[in-house]
Amino acid sequence: MIRKHLALYIIYGLIALFVFVILPLLFQLLTDWYWFGEIGFISIFTTILYSKILLGLVVGVLTFFVIYGNLWLARRLVASKPLVVRLPASTNLQQGEYRETVKFKELDAGKYIDKFILPVSLVLGFFTGLIGAGSWETVLKYFNAVSFNALDPIFGRDIGFYFFDLPFIQFLVGFGFWLIIVSFIGVAASYALRGAITLRRLTLKSLFTPLETRSAGSGAAVAKGDLPLTGFMEKPVKVHLSILVALLFVLTSFKIYAIRIPSLLYGSTGSFTGANFTDINAVLPFLKIFIFVAIAAAVLTVINIFKTGNRLIVLAVGIYVATSILGGSVYPFFLQKLVVSPNELVKETPYIEYNIAATQKAYALDTVTERNLTGEAALTMSDINRNRSTIKNVRLWDRKPLLDTFGQLQEIRTYYDFVSIDNDRYNLDGDYRQVLLSPRELNSTSLPQRTFINERLTFTHGFGLTLSPVNEVTPEGLPVLFLKDLPPSSSIKSLAVSRPEIYYGELASDWVVVNTKAEEFNYPSGEENVFANYEGQGGVKIKSIFRKALFALKFGSLKILLSDDITKESRIMYHRNIEERVKRVLPFLSLDGDPYIVVTKDGELKWIYDAYTISDRYPYAERMKDAFSSLPGKNLNYIRNSVKVVINAYDGRMTFYIADENDPVIKTYAKIFEGSFLPLEQMDEDLKAHIRYPEDLFIYQTALYTVYHMDEAQIFYNKEDQWQIPVIASGGQADPMIRHMIMKLPGEEKEEFILMIPFTPRGKDNLSAWMVARNDGEFYGQLVVYRFPKQKLVFGPKQITNRINQDTDISQQISLWDQRGSEVIRGNLLVIPIEESLIYVQPIYLRAEGGRIPELKRVIVAYENRIAMEETLDLALGRVFGGQVAVDREATAAVPAKPAIGQDLIQQAKDHFDRAMSAQRRGDWALYGEEIRKLGEVFESAR
Repeated sequence: MIRKHLALYIIYGLIALFVFVILPLLFQLLTDWYWFGEIGFISIFTTILYSKILLGLVVGVLTFFVIYGNLWLARRLVASKPLVVRLPASTNLQQGEYRETVKFKELDAGKYIDKFILPVSLVLGFFTGLIGAGSWETVLKYFNAVSFNALDPIFGRDIGFYFFDLPFIQFLVGFGFWLIIVSFIGVAASYALRGAITLRRLTLKSLFTPLETRSAGSGAAVAKGDLPLTGFMEKPVKVHLSILVALLFVLTSFKIYAIRIPSLLYGSTGSFTGANFTDINAVLPFLKIFIFVAIAAAVLTVINIFKTGNRLIVLAVGIYVATSILGGSVYPFFLQKLVVSPNELVKETPYIEYNIAATQKAYALDTVTERNLTGEAALTMSDINRNRSTIKNVRLWDRKPLLDTFGQLQEIRTYYDFVSIDNDRYNLDGDYRQVLLSPRELNSTSLPQRTFINERLTFTHGFGLTLSPVNEVTPEGLPVLFLKDLPPSSSIKSLAVSRPEIYYGELASDWVVVNTKAEEFNYPSGEENVFANYEGQGGVKIKSIFRKALFALKFGSLKILLSDDITKESRIMYHRNIEERVKRVLPFLSLDGDPYIVVTKDGELKWIYDAYTISDRYPYAERMKDAFSSLPGKNLNYIRNSVKVVINAYDGRMTFYIADENDPVIKTYAKIFEGSFLPLEQMDEDLKAHIRYPEDLFIYQTALYTVYHMDEAQIFYNKEDQWQIPVIASGGQADPMIRHMIMKLPGEEKEEFILMIPFTPRGKDNLSAWMVARNDGEFYGQLVVYRFPKQKLVFGPKQITNRINQDTDISQQISLWDQRGSEVIRGNLLVIPIEESLIYVQPIYLRAEGGRIPELKRVIVAYENRIAMEETLDLALGRVFGGQVAVDREATAAVPAKPAIGQDLIQQAKDHFDRAMSAQRRGDWALYGEEIRKLGEVFESAR
């Protein structure tokens, strides 16, 4: 009866496993198969799937045979004997006398154990195989490893060993320990339940006493005082368990040699990452001794099989523990305290140099070019005009105020959202301009009526984008829009959008169905809506009733199956969020936090996404915690921007380009997934003109460079020249001063798009240097640091901010605006390198109380001790440098700062009057009075 019920339970369990685990998994695999086939990366899917299945089978089958073999051997080596089980004692009180009766019962557990050997082995093999399958990436990288062609400074191994070989060895050793330990526990329990191991109170003395086998019939019930003296275990049991223990010692020896010794180079016991003097001169020698101690322990364990006691096992364990304590703690402690600490710089100098060199290589800081600036030449208006292209591209619009403005002016409908603002540059009718742009994405949660047809069939995509130059302002203080409205209209001949639909983006997360019988909304046009049919190849074709049922199960929507609007020609789009989309195809890469959209020369919209190879396995390289970027929150000490991902916003097609051909990690992945990655040279020149150096990588590099620009061990040890990245408050948030801009670098012939950040000395506010990442053409990816002479005082961002706050005219005006129904928003402080010097620019925005449209009202310019706040950047520059900014970009001469007469004077007067009337309508009397005063000055200057 018990066997029958047990069989039924097993059958029910298998049915439940199939229905609730295996069947949904098969459905998931099938829909993933369709999806990967649609996007053209079925080889990645099959490579990962087959690797998981094969590795899971190997690990699972090996686990099953090892565990089952040991349990089967335990059954064959000893005969099952009844266990003597002590039952609870009973007490009797007779004539005031306390008496205790102890009862014993015989239990033959062996016959029950045999029934569980097979199912237990199968279950352990199954779940071990599932866990082992998760290491597919480690195994594939080991068999496809590409050399770094660089050696570690201690053991002389190629760096690739630490990236590819060491993780694989750790996987094998961990698997080996699991097999041995589980087998040991299993067979020990089996022997104990079979009566082959006597459970008795163990003492140190008993460990050294000879073992005697149990006599026949020793399992009979006896009284407490009559228990015979029995042995601890039978001879076959001792042999079996001793062999397992010996294997454990052998594996421990191998682990020390293959894992613990190489892992010394990741040490962090000192003031830097990597093995220090104590590790190499104390810990390493003892680890080498441990290798032989563990082997000796294994030998002693085997010899102990032929002895009558446990003395050799105790001796082996004692020697190993004593050596561990002495070599792992005591000797290193005294060496550090008595030898290293009094002479730390001398002792640690070679290892500090290893750390510096490794860190610079791991973060590509060894390629940084340093250039010294004289800092002697004073800027004049001639210098400003000579760098007119830089001035024309000074970013006066911050992302947050501009995002609010775009949202108010260009969302058009409540179900459209602008998610983020992106920086980019375009050649607009022959003029190299920096722009800010944002795609108009569909937010289905904001639909006025959320129904199945509306959410899944009708409202399927966003539409168009808004693009604005970084420094142009309308008379009302609003951004000039080069691309705007629905359908998108352009004021620039060379900039047009021919395919504005956005089916794949940052906001798109829900699945939708296109090419249905229902009308698909395209964009609003006045009081009417414009509808269209999808013409691309995005999404998986429905094709059959089976696929309809399959997707109905996947998305938990029976309406997919029942809807008459969904036909065989319909396409279902899922995984439309570009981050999720890329991660599903490239789960082994990390993604940047700021993908950006590009308008191609053909008018298509394409996303560019930066992807990284990261690791924490570069020996001696400093580890960085992910405290300020979007990368995974773990320690890392190696990073490369190895892949540029291009995603078509209309059909979701993805292309992966290798951006760093010197990265062995991405070259390894390229070998694993052959044909999935293309060289960057194959990217369209139009798209290549828009790739940019990723901010997350730049953040890591600049944070490390504040310390690791010091090449000499003594200077590094004393932190004599440590820098810091200035952080100032902007809009209630910390602003790390990282900026994109177009400028002409010192010594270069033309302007280029760069990413820039300033450095100040640690604990001080004056400027030490600034670093740029170049983005254009052949210079892409170059890092350059421009250093000011130490004896030269160059004001830093905090000092300039304080000087602006202390300027009475500026502070009074800002205070006046901030009190009367308006809110003043101080924009990001911009550090603008000009020639070999710097100017600072800060925009000032004004937002009416209760309003959401910030208007640019003033621009502050600061240079050395001179500060000016004016309506435009050109006027502020004119006040600071005593001249007029040339209108022609080729002009170089400074013109006296006198207002022009004629048409220009009329235009100035009109602008002041219009702003005054606008302020009057809003009730902003402070601004109204200011504009009337300016209008009077214009009239006065015309006399």
